[in-house]
Amino acid sequence: MPDHLTISLSSESLDIGPAEERATFGLFAITANDRLLTEGMDTECREIRHGPYVSGYPLAEWLAWNWWRIRWDLERPSDGKAARRWDFAHRMPTVGEGYAWPNVTIHSDGLRSIFHSEPSRNPDTALFRYIAAERQTVPTDSLEAAVDGFVGDVLARLEGSGIRDTNLHRLWDELKAEREDADVTRFRRLEARLGRDPDEVDEDVIRCRLDDATALGEEALGEVAADAAFHGNGPDGMMSADGIADTADKNGFDANPSDAVRLDDATDMPGATEAEAWRMGEHAGRTVRDREGLDGQPISDEQLAGLAGTTRNVISERNKRSDRISFVLVDRDDDHARVALGSKWKTGRRFELARLIGDRLLGDWMGRPAERLFPATRTYSYRQRMQRAFAAELLSPFASVDEMLGGDYSEEKQNDAAERFNVSPMTIRTQLVNNHRIDREEAPDIIGRGAGS
Repeated sequence: MPDHLTISLSSESLDIGPAEERATFGLFAITANDRLLTEGMDTECREIRHGPYVSGYPLAEWLAWNWWRIRWDLERPSDGKAARRWDFAHRMPTVGEGYAWPNVTIHSDGLRSIFHSEPSRNPDTALFRYIAAERQTVPTDSLEAAVDGFVGDVLARLEGSGIRDTNLHRLWDELKAEREDADVTRFRRLEARLGRDPDEVDEDVIRCRLDDATALGEEALGEVAADAAFHGNGPDGMMSADGIADTADKNGFDANPSDAVRLDDATDMPGATEAEAWRMGEHAGRTVRDREGLDGQPISDEQLAGLAGTTRNVISERNKRSDRISFVLVDRDDDHARVALGSKWKTGRRFELARLIGDRLLGDWMGRPAERLFPATRTYSYRQRMQRAFAAELLSPFASVDEMLGGDYSEEKQNDAAERFNVSPMTIRTQLVNNHRIDREEAPDIIGRGAGS
């Protein structure tokens, strides 16, 4: 079985620069799932190498300082001020210190770690021209082991050169202590989900949100925090437990959890770290359709609402809307719930309701801890991508869509399929991309990297 991730640094000599840099100089390389992410050409000697010659010390500092955000902070839109802040915590070229760092971006989907490498953007002026173009996903424990190993190697080289009590030593000791403390880990994880560096958010604000997490569900509140960061709002833009309850009361609809669809047998589900999110969601959506006997036909508003344990009013009464996320909020005794949707369009509300059905079912299948809140957000987390793929398959089963299109993937035919299954055209386009019927370039409006990828 191949190593999921390796971060390596050979030992080479360097005659100039600070002692920390000279002691940790070498050829740097990252390999994920046996794919080399740092490969490039030395433009002076015209030689292809596994990576550049750099000092490991500034990179180790960068990894130590940004560890929580690398581990927990989700992918963001690629423009705006919030995106620039995000880059400094996730894009390796921001390490700086005069080295030609790889165009590698590292981030989380909440469950796994993603490494994305790109070729050099100005190859004609680069001393080391990067050529790798890869997007690889690895288990988070592989990320943690690789970072621990790399930083440990850098520290050992410093110690071997008689260099002690550096900033890296202090950062790493502090990080290790935080990771071993469950309460601090909860704190740092929520900060990272909010897109903030350690201690950047007022402690009282984080403590208050952690209390909300205790009441509603740790993972669910993490999704709400990530949604606030996605929109560039930060802690002030994150919905509180009181805000969620108020929205549910004013703009929600009654639901009975015991009437909602249940799937007790999850033995045929692939492991989350083994499958792309969209495949997990699509599989679950297909399973529900099979067990409900829907036979590839469109699902009515009444049928869809019944699967959620509510009535079709949740779809038809479009004047009652959540102004942020869509969600289901279950009472503490689990015998009553409120459903709040955000879209003002019928197809949007159907899709959101289907996502919320999928969120609960997939949570059960994956052994997610019990929660009272089931949120549907715009983020790129594994959980949200599973929801989208589930909703797409439940509402517009791909086998039926593909048969209807008959190999004609024109916009007109996509719109016909969307009308038949009462979904948006974007839902159909996303399914076509995920199932390799059309290229991503033909669907620029798809959020992130596909509805469930």
